[in-house]
Amino acid sequence: MTKKAASTLRSFWEETGGRFPDLLGAPSTAYYLECEQRLLLDCFPGLADGRLVKTDLWDEAKNTRILARLEGRGARVFGMDLSLSILRGARTSFSGPHSRPRFIVSDLRRIGFADGSFDYLYSMGTIEHFPEYPQAVRECFRILKPGGLAVIGVPNKLDPFLRPLMVTVLNLLGLYAYGREKSFTMAGLERLLRGAGFRVLKRTGILFLPGWLRMAELWVHVRRPGLSFLFRPLIGLFSFLYFKFPSFRRHGYLIACLAEKPKSHPSP
Repeated sequence: MTKKAASTLRSFWEETGGRFPDLLGAPSTAYYLECEQRLLLDCFPGLADGRLVKTDLWDEAKNTRILARLEGRGARVFGMDLSLSILRGARTSFSGPHSRPRFIVSDLRRIGFADGSFDYLYSMGTIEHFPEYPQAVRECFRILKPGGLAVIGVPNKLDPFLRPLMVTVLNLLGLYAYGREKSFTMAGLERLLRGAGFRVLKRTGILFLPGWLRMAELWVHVRRPGLSFLFRPLIGLFSFLYFKFPSFRRHGYLIACLAEKPKSHPSP
């Protein structure tokens, strides 16, 4: 990517972060957080005292605040984002007297952390925004310690509710706030991770929910917050299916893999 293209991407997220509303408190955001917490509890059981890095800070500034929850479980948390304004917004979700998140402004394709820095890496809905997504995954691999674990999630190309088609149409109409993004099949995500050197341990996902339902509920939450409760029964149905029947998790609108950096891989 040229310097001009990188600057354009950074400017896009600076502008988007500055005007985008906070989604905390929406029923679908609560469901999102429950999915993330279950996912990371299952995938990172030994998180206490480990060094964990998150590859963007959008959720911390605008959505679930999952990183603060992970710090509450004892993790030493780190994060990065292209946007300084999003990073500053993320800091406000850490208010405890002993809270010490370490954040940097960094491009995921050239991460500003040293090789072998982390025990855990969490990336959900990040790499698909970069045209050079294979390079982004190689950087994720680089900063993990040998034996380190990563959860990497992306939009589901085979979403049963056709979210990728909806996103494409909204982008063509200039109505999709997050810009262009690539969706993946589970097989494609696995190939991407293996190509970077990872060993795939588990296939899963989050947010078994129609994308249109999430968007409609958030629209109401922002403009008529007193009415967002009307969506709770329907969102609750999808939440029940997600937690009751694990097979639904691979059909969420974000699919994910738990992957390991092989222990035999030497750190430079």
